[in-house]
Amino acid sequence: MTRYELLVFDWDGTLVDSIGSIVGCTQEALAAARVAVAPAAAIRRTIGLGIREMIDELVPGCDQELFERICKAYRERWFSRFGGRHAPFPGVAALLAGLAAEGYLLAVATAKGRRGLELELESTGLGASIHASRTVDEAPAKPHPGMLEGLMAELGTSPPRTLMIGDTAHDLMMAANAGTGALGVLSGSHTRAELERVPHLAILDGVRGLSAWLASSPPRAEKRRPPAG
Repeated sequence: MTRYELLVFDWDGTLVDSIGSIVGCTQEALAAARVAVAPAAAIRRTIGLGIREMIDELVPGCDQELFERICKAYRERWFSRFGGRHAPFPGVAALLAGLAAEGYLLAVATAKGRRGLELELESTGLGASIHASRTVDEAPAKPHPGMLEGLMAELGTSPPRTLMIGDTAHDLMMAANAGTGALGVLSGSHTRAELERVPHLAILDGVRGLSAWLASSPPRAEKRRPPAG
């Protein structure tokens, strides 16, 4: 017996070491759109939100025309130079393969768009262990619970049997809004203090500590394989 059957991971800063690229690409996009370039710390705080929410935080009063220019500049730079060059954090590939072999359902919930996620699932090789995913192209941005609700419905599980793992308070608040458990990790964009302000079960240095945490977690629900087909 184990407490959880579905483990949902954020992508950037949780499974993949890409926060520096997101910050750099955002700063270049803001400069290209001729608006004040936000400092790295401000950008890091917004990572995990949808791009509209992120830009609203960084560029107060941003109208639709300016928003579209920033988005265009960001996407051009991301897909030409920044995206697809990131590696998983050390040990992540083996961790996911091991969890999948144990019978856990594994999913990704990310503020990336579908195109960007699919490229990185392939380039990192992590897609082989992932049973389902949600992006901001299919569900509202975090901390809205829609991504988790969609994943639970697709994989046939429930909030008490689902655990969200992420590096931002937005991940943990999404879990709280969906009624699932949540673990914070310190490998990404938010600090321990920022994570501690929102509901969580524990804060780990990184996802490599997940197996040990799961082994010490009280029994609650049986593991099972993903549905056939």
